[in-house]
Amino acid sequence: MHFRDLTEAQILAVAITAEEEDGHIFRDFANSLRADFPASADLFVRMADDEDNHRHRLIELYRARFGEHIPLIRREDVKGFMQRPSSWLRTTIRPEKARAEAALMEVQAARFYEAAAQRTTDAGIRQLLGDLAAEERRHESTAAEVTAADEASGRIAVEDEAAHRLFVLRFVQPGLAGLMDGSVSTLAPLFAAAFATANTIETFKVGLAASVGAGISMGFAEALSDDGKLSGRGAPWLRGAVCGAMTMLGGLGHTLPYLISDFHTATTVAIIVVMVELGAIAWIRKRYMDTPLVSAVFQVVVGGMLVFLAGWLIGSG
Repeated sequence: MHFRDLTEAQILAVAITAEEEDGHIFRDFANSLRADFPASADLFVRMADDEDNHRHRLIELYRARFGEHIPLIRREDVKGFMQRPSSWLRTTIRPEKARAEAALMEVQAARFYEAAAQRTTDAGIRQLLGDLAAEERRHESTAAEVTAADEASGRIAVEDEAAHRLFVLRFVQPGLAGLMDGSVSTLAPLFAAAFATANTIETFKVGLAASVGAGISMGFAEALSDDGKLSGRGAPWLRGAVCGAMTMLGGLGHTLPYLISDFHTATTVAIIVVMVELGAIAWIRKRYMDTPLVSAVFQVVVGGMLVFLAGWLIGSG
C-alpha cells in the first residue's frame, strides 16, 4: 500500500499503531538500560509517556470521526517507512546508540505527521496531525536538553564510566585472556616442532592445530565459566566467541610465518611477530586494566620468554 492511497481513517490507524510501537520501543530501551544507565532509562520512560499521550489523542479523534473499530495497519504495511528490528530482540544496547535511534524515530514521526496533515481535508484531523508533528520536533530538543542537564549533574559521566567498565568486562577481559593464552601457550609446541624438525610445513601444521585447539578450548571455558547474570559480563556465548577468536588469532600470528619455505627466515619472522604480540598485550593491559606499563611489559615478556625457552630446549634436546 502506498502512502498516497491512504484514507484519512487509515492515516489515523497507522499513526495509532506507530505511536503504540514507539512507546514499546522506548520502554524496551528503558528496561534494557535501567540497571546500568538510570539517567538514560528515565529519559526513555518520559518519551514513552509522551507517545502514550499522542496515541490517546489519536484514538479519541478516530472514535469521534469513524467509530469504535480501528483497523490494524502497521508501518511496514505502507511503502516508504523504514523497517526497524524488534527492540525486544536486543537484550543490551548502549545509551548513545539508543539515543541516536530515538532521535531518528522522532524525525521520521514528525515527517509522517507533516505529510499526513497535507493530505487531509478534515480540519480537526489536520490540526491534530500538525500539532503532533510540532511536538515530535520538540521532542528532539527536549531530549537534548535532558541530556545536557544530566551531563551537568554528572549523571552522564557516571553512565560513561559504567559503559567503559561493561566494555572491559564483556569484551576486553575475555579478548585479552584469549590473546595472552594464544600468544603464549602455543609458543612451546610451535618452537619445539620448529627446532625438532627444521621443517616449516610440519611446524605450520603443529602451530595451526595448537591455535585452533586452544581457541576452541578457551572459547568453551569462557562461555561456561559465567552466565553473566550476576557479574554483568554479558552473554556467555559472545564472551566465548571473543575469547576463542582472540586465542586463535594469538596463535596464528606466529604460526603463519612458517608458510615461508626457508626455515631461518620463517623463524626470524615468527620471533618478531611474537615480540609484537607481547607488546600489544602489555599495551592493552596498561590501557584497559590500569597495569603500569613497566610491570605489564615485565610480566608478559618474562612469561613469553620462559615458554619460548621451554619450546626451544625441548625441540633441540
